[in-house]
Amino acid sequence: MANSGVNGGKVRVEGIQTVVPTKPTDPRQLSSRIAATVISSTAALQRRFHVVLCYNKASSDDSGWVVAGRIKESLGRAMQEQPLLAGRLRWCQETDNFLQIVSNDSGARLVESKAEMELGAFVAMEEKREALAQLVFWEDLLHHTPHFSPLFYVQVTNFRCGGYSIGISCSLLLADPFALTAIIKKWANLHSKLVSTNEIPQIPTFYLPNHGTPPSSPSLLMGSNTAKDAAESVIFKIPAKVLDSDSKNLAALCVQEAERDVGRELAPSLSLLVKVTSSDEDDRVEAWSRQGLLECLKLGYSVNGMRCARTWDELGLDSICFSEGNKPVYASCWINSVVDEGSVIVVPSVDQGVQVVVTYT
Repeated sequence: MANSGVNGGKVRVEGIQTVVPTKPTDPRQLSSRIAATVISSTAALQRRFHVVLCYNKASSDDSGWVVAGRIKESLGRAMQEQPLLAGRLRWCQETDNFLQIVSNDSGARLVESKAEMELGAFVAMEEKREALAQLVFWEDLLHHTPHFSPLFYVQVTNFRCGGYSIGISCSLLLADPFALTAIIKKWANLHSKLVSTNEIPQIPTFYLPNHGTPPSSPSLLMGSNTAKDAAESVIFKIPAKVLDSDSKNLAALCVQEAERDVGRELAPSLSLLVKVTSSDEDDRVEAWSRQGLLECLKLGYSVNGMRCARTWDELGLDSICFSEGNKPVYASCWINSVVDEGSVIVVPSVDQGVQVVVTYT
């Protein structure tokens, strides 16, 4: 049986860098506090959203090495407007019951890697789960010392044909899938503008091939924390804004609808993440049993106009260009799974209503 991974199951890491904002963040920003009294369950800390975008070689001087070098420049500038991307989680000083993200400029990770495979062959693969896991990078957050762990990773993988992929991993405590997609689109537009106006040199300062061949070492198995852990999700969109006080009702309703859609009960345990729009309130992370959450559902509770989907098509990932006119030939995204635990993310928005994501294994 042929190995379904990239490069026979391994991708060689050629370099790892830290990307920080181009200018120091002053004053530092703080996220809304994350009420995390039950976050001792490490599952909530490890929940993240992965995005993989694959691009053909756009020109003779285009390559993943060039793109990665330019990303070092463009992401640093994008972080000036989104400094929490370079931040870290920390336990609040006044109480250990809350986590908070502080924009301390510790940086995101940029991983450059190489796959001995044609991009076209990868795109043509019917089963990509293991291969996709090798195109994103993630290191688990440590419960007692989360301030050591990045919350945002970018991996640029060079394929043998000259095509490349950009893989992005982001903690769901930092950004939900909808907010993250908006950030990526804004960053990609900035990147494309900097390239088109020659604000980034044709050969960027951080161009790995100019720094010589790395010492010989065994290939690093990419995706050791991501392989085979892609979960399935049902995405609900509700046009009318639902008050945060109704979040448990709404979460329970969506779990019920998701079970009806997939034709089976979800995992016995659920993590509930409620994002908020007000700076005066805290995001919440709660642990629930499936049965306990469903018992919160008020008799007769319903929401008019609820729509659901089992794909992320509305995110528009296939239109994201880091080089003008060069759209992805393949795009994919997923939330990671946790054994025997599902998740529900409730994301209210002033102008988009409420979006709820129910993730199951």
